[in-house]
Amino acid sequence: MLVVGDVITDVVARHRGALAAGTDTTAGIRTVPGGAGANVACWAAHWGCPDVRLLGRVGVDAADWHERELARCGVRPRLVVDPEAPTGTVICLVDTEDSAERTLVTDSGASLRLDPGDWSETLLDGVARLHLSGYLLFSESSRALVAVALESARARGVPVSLDPASAGFLVELGVDRFLGLVEGVDLLLPSRDEACLLTGLPDAADAAAKLSRHVPLVVTKQGAQGALVARGGAVHARVPAAPATPTDTTGAGDAFTGAFLATLLAGADPEEAAREGCRAGAMAVQRVGGRPPGRR
Repeated sequence: MLVVGDVITDVVARHRGALAAGTDTTAGIRTVPGGAGANVACWAAHWGCPDVRLLGRVGVDAADWHERELARCGVRPRLVVDPEAPTGTVICLVDTEDSAERTLVTDSGASLRLDPGDWSETLLDGVARLHLSGYLLFSESSRALVAVALESARARGVPVSLDPASAGFLVELGVDRFLGLVEGVDLLLPSRDEACLLTGLPDAADAAAKLSRHVPLVVTKQGAQGALVARGGAVHARVPAAPATPTDTTGAGDAFTGAFLATLLAGADPEEAAREGCRAGAMAVQRVGGRPPGRR
């Protein structure tokens, strides 16, 4: 599997209750490797995918560290080192009193400066699935890369999946534009909020069903409510969440996606793959940061 997406340095601040405006708020703070694309790749490798590759872009400041951390998770990184922009950084504010829900403050840095010049046809050699991080759609240069990658995948008959990545950025991009950009994708993995935003429907099941008229297979991640599997305009499975006591929800959706794709590539049907995705999501929320606990 080839993942193309963001490689980010996460600064996770776990605080209790509301932030105190204008003064100090006590928090436990850790700096960990992250990025939706990188996290998906690491969880796919952790869930048994034997060959996971990642194309991403980082700054000189943290290139060696990110390469080591990806390799430690069993991912084969191809990191383009940007000569100008620093590695992207996200501050993850995690309220430990609010089901460990996180709020993200994002500086994409080098991560969204991928461009068609970073692509090579040889990246798809031996690849059974291409997965794209939706964050790539939020800058002009990386959108151009997505178009080139999709064309290459179609020419080779390689299926393509995409995670929309951010409801906030989707609002800025626009729903119609997003749906046009993902034409040709065979699998969409939105969160509940993203699915509802993309369809204008308040109910997640209705939203998943409607999206599956545009994309052949839609798997909607619902956190503690599990996942929905939809195809052909109807929901075919409702998969319950695995039990978990959340510590930090950062990267839970990425964990789901990585495990789902690894299980799908191993020959499982989408419902079984969604169960594995829920298991991975439950594991992820009990850890700080968005990466798995080393090789399985």
